Amino acid sequence: MKKSFYLLDMKKILAIIVLLHFQVFISGQEKQDAPFSEKYRPQYHFSPPKNWINDPNGLVYFDGEYHLFFQYNPFGNVWGHMTWGHAVSNNLVNWTHLPPAIPEENGIMIFSGTVVVDKMNSSGFAGNTGKVPMVAIYTGHQEGINQSQHLAYSLDKGRTWTKYDKNPILNLGKKDFRDPKVFWYEPDKKWVMVVALPLEKKVQFYRSQNLKDWTYMSDFGPAGDTSGIWECPDLFRVPVQHSRKEFKWVLMHSPAPYMQYFVGEFNGNSFKSENPTGEILRPDYGPDYYAAIVYNNLPEGSAPVSIGWINNWNYANEIPVTPWKGAMSIPRTIQVKKTGNSWIMIQAPVASLEKQRSSPVPMEKGVINKSRILEGIGNAWELDMELTVPKTGKTGLRIGEKDKPVCEIYYDSGTRELYIYRGPGNDFHIPAFEKLNHFHVPLSLPDNKLSLHVFFDNSIVEVFSNGGERVMTAQVFPAQNNQAIELFSEGTGARINKLLAWKINSVWQK
Repeated sequence: MKKSFYLLDMKKILAIIVLLHFQVFISGQEKQDAPFSEKYRPQYHFSPPKNWINDPNGLVYFDGEYHLFFQYNPFGNVWGHMTWGHAVSNNLVNWTHLPPAIPEENGIMIFSGTVVVDKMNSSGFAGNTGKVPMVAIYTGHQEGINQSQHLAYSLDKGRTWTKYDKNPILNLGKKDFRDPKVFWYEPDKKWVMVVALPLEKKVQFYRSQNLKDWTYMSDFGPAGDTSGIWECPDLFRVPVQHSRKEFKWVLMHSPAPYMQYFVGEFNGNSFKSENPTGEILRPDYGPDYYAAIVYNNLPEGSAPVSIGWINNWNYANEIPVTPWKGAMSIPRTIQVKKTGNSWIMIQAPVASLEKQRSSPVPMEKGVINKSRILEGIGNAWELDMELTVPKTGKTGLRIGEKDKPVCEIYYDSGTRELYIYRGPGNDFHIPAFEKLNHFHVPLSLPDNKLSLHVFFDNSIVEVFSNGGERVMTAQVFPAQNNQAIELFSEGTGARINKLLAWKINSVWQK
């Protein structure tokens, strides 16, 4: 027994420690906190039982399960020791937490990447077993030294993973070269990798037949927003709204600390944007949405589904939550439509979230005379409304007291912009957070009608406006007893045309 023990290498020891740490916590967490009930804990957005998470990774659908991998620190609720965490769902709403999937080891952290379903066993990882490999392509990060692309594979539906013994599979000898997104390009029968050169503000495209050997094809960028480093790229085919036959390609990535996208065409070798030069389009115009990617291997005919990380690198380590830190957005379906000379993304929350609604809370239509208080909704809710907006002033929704708002979502008829504002009613006071309190985006209103689909989840606000043309996400941390809900208008003639409200049941309740 002693001899066998000493033959265990550090890789296996670390993996065992991580697994035991996670399992012991889960056991204790179920006894102490189930369902998740800590202050500010989201009830229908994904969050880990404990510790830090950031970027969603390896989003893939396989054999009836949606897999969510993510950047995870097994040892604390600040960034560090990057490992892939793991959860699965059959509906993108109710999640089962699994042990960490791919651990940090030998000084190599497991940064962001992709999982593909290698149906043809092009990688050869399945041997002659007849099984279908799931293959993870991720960045191996050596702090201050190197970033290169690595492989790991699973033959048991993602429950256990083996790292490829010839890693890395793509190495440019750079400190910053990361976040591969890989997909199968059917017209050319090949795998395509999109990977970021962060400092150069570019993405590169590579091709492969076996997921192991990669050949450079082309670059895209710099373009659009070049104010921050470029990371977490994704390239995916998207249906055009109201068309069954027309599709475009979307190149989406994260120029820190926000995101942007381009719509155009991909010919198997290179991407060409069809949006006006210099235009900056964002999948989310709020402060807290980052590193979103879409699912691989969705059933035929499905619209793309994306998930993003809800946080902001300017204050991510310091938000006042414990024992977890970080959450994921509501999964969003994506289409595109052309408006003027520009293609824009249209996003919507996944329909399966509707099953978490409780009975509707009665709400009356009618004129807003300065203010209308909404009651009986609680701390986890959904509002779907249409407002006729006056020609002057601000009109919208306020969370918190009027003189000390937590959050306001409003349309300014003077500037013709949609705003999200985090006010002094938040119980989180550091300069980095308070500085990023006002975000806005131009929004055209047909017939002066503003539609707002708002999701509030204890410490998260997601807003889908005008059918998903503009989306804004923000974290909020309401002071105790400051969660009043109010419709308001500074102008005259504001009217509620539609107002539906639901409490949302916790996805963690048994």
